[in-house]
Amino acid sequence: MFVANHAVAQAQPEQELKASDKPTRRVPTLRSTVYEQLSRAQTAADEDGDVEEALSILKEVESKDYSMNSYERAMMHNFYGFIYYNDEQYEKALAEFEQVVEQQPIPRKFEMTTLFSLAQLHLMQGNYDKTIEFIERWEALHEGAIPAKNKVLKAQAYYQNKQYEKAAEWIERAIAAHEAEGMLPDEGWLILQRAVYYELKQPEKVKDVLVKLVKLYDEPKYWTQLAGMYGELGEERTQLAIMEAAYQQGYVESAADIFNLAQLYYYHRAPYKGALLMQQAIDEGVLEANLRNLKFLGQSWTLAKEQDKAIPVMMQAAELADNGELDAQVAQILLNEERWDEAIAAADRAIDKGDLRNPGLAYLIKGMALYNQQQFARALNELAKAEEHQKSRAMAQQWKQFVTNEKQSAERMAAELGDG
Repeated sequence: MFVANHAVAQAQPEQELKASDKPTRRVPTLRSTVYEQLSRAQTAADEDGDVEEALSILKEVESKDYSMNSYERAMMHNFYGFIYYNDEQYEKALAEFEQVVEQQPIPRKFEMTTLFSLAQLHLMQGNYDKTIEFIERWEALHEGAIPAKNKVLKAQAYYQNKQYEKAAEWIERAIAAHEAEGMLPDEGWLILQRAVYYELKQPEKVKDVLVKLVKLYDEPKYWTQLAGMYGELGEERTQLAIMEAAYQQGYVESAADIFNLAQLYYYHRAPYKGALLMQQAIDEGVLEANLRNLKFLGQSWTLAKEQDKAIPVMMQAAELADNGELDAQVAQILLNEERWDEAIAAADRAIDKGDLRNPGLAYLIKGMALYNQQQFARALNELAKAEEHQKSRAMAQQWKQFVTNEKQSAERMAAELGDG
């Protein structure tokens, strides 16, 4: 921590100070005898790692504080703060550093460095109002333009305090000032700005920040996040284009991102690409062969009219399902492929598992498959069962009439052949 190093740097006997447009401070001298005692404490803490000894030395110094001047007392508190901070006693460290700036007069540079450190320490401790208080005290002593790092510190404090409008104002100022000087904004600043705009529900601005992050820092996560923002803005084609560009660069690696890209392909009528992507990911173990993934892969192959690939995947998915819905879908595909026996078997599995949105469909499929096998009587039995369900009733009645006619026609033909 910068505070620790500052303790040594400032612990030199000195007289101060002048600043061009501020009143000159007359600062008392830090006497060598006091400095030597403070240095002993720091040595005990730094080199020997003996915090108790260091604090003991400082207490000895403190016992004579009646004879010390403001600069000496400030340095004593600074050393206390340094030792407590390194010992991870942060509340005590903060209290000591706050005592530093209460001793007046002290060198302006010393005061400003301590104020800035206090602002940072309070931010770390979640004391956001205190962060702003101390950074503004620093600014009151500063000459010239406020540095970008101060503005960022304020933005962080306001963000953590859920004052998002103020956070947006200060991070915008920091980045604009930095860019005006021809410098690139720090990655962390852009991440903060993105978070602020997200909280303010300003997706267009979130997208603009992500465009910057992609251009300047080219991290895989920024590409996928940018694609997601285009999706949120309703620009699905751009979303797909960004995700494809990310994929071509090897940035689409996680299971979630692969599944999202496959979904984009599906909804943009490119199911074959999505199915290939998912199949490869499952084969490589990146995507788990679970119900959700297998079901979507099967649907993608089906939409791509690759039924030979769709059927085994859908069957695998159906084995994992608690209800018969997927078995019914498999039965429908098998029926369309004229695989009558397999269609009947899949429909039976669907009926056995139950919990179907349209139970009559399974019986309808069985009836149609049996008809195509010329098993008219069995087909009519299954169609009668389909007729019992509202959603399949109308189609079942049409097929019953058709199968009855075909049955009668076949019987007449058989009779005529018999007579002949």
